Amino acid sequence: MSDGEDQRPEPPVGFLEAPNRGPFMLHNGPMFQNLDNPAAPRQAFFALQRHANTMGLVHGGMLSAFMDTVLAQAVQKVTLRAGVTVHLSVDYLDAARPDHWVIGEGRVTRETRDVVFAEGDAWCGDRHVARATGLFKMMRRRPLDDAVTP
Repeated sequence: MSDGEDQRPEPPVGFLEAPNRGPFMLHNGPMFQNLDNPAAPRQAFFALQRHANTMGLVHGGMLSAFMDTVLAQAVQKVTLRAGVTVHLSVDYLDAARPDHWVIGEGRVTRETRDVVFAEGDAWCGDRHVARATGLFKMMRRRPLDDAVTP
């Protein structure tokens, strides 16, 4: 990894660095968020060379992990509760490339007492790179504080 590897431009307008990420996403991030629309929150990361596979494209595992957090944030913002992923399905629609911002948006599509369904999309520039659906089991613990985001 070169010294300049972690250089990234300013985030897209309206995005701020997301606080309180777990160790996995802190290692793979940083992640940025835009909460202007709590019903459809958006997240972003700047794809670096360390996110690439051997073909020089953003690794599908990185996009999958990103989409998991995009959907989980939508669930948390709508329900004000923490949920854990019990099912995640990701469709890879186009290639995302390093040195570009990847932006995702999540939406809750259905809520029950114990599970929440969500869907989301990710773009790299004008390319629709991924679509995901997920099912989240809601935790029975205390509601999440607004400052905590998945």
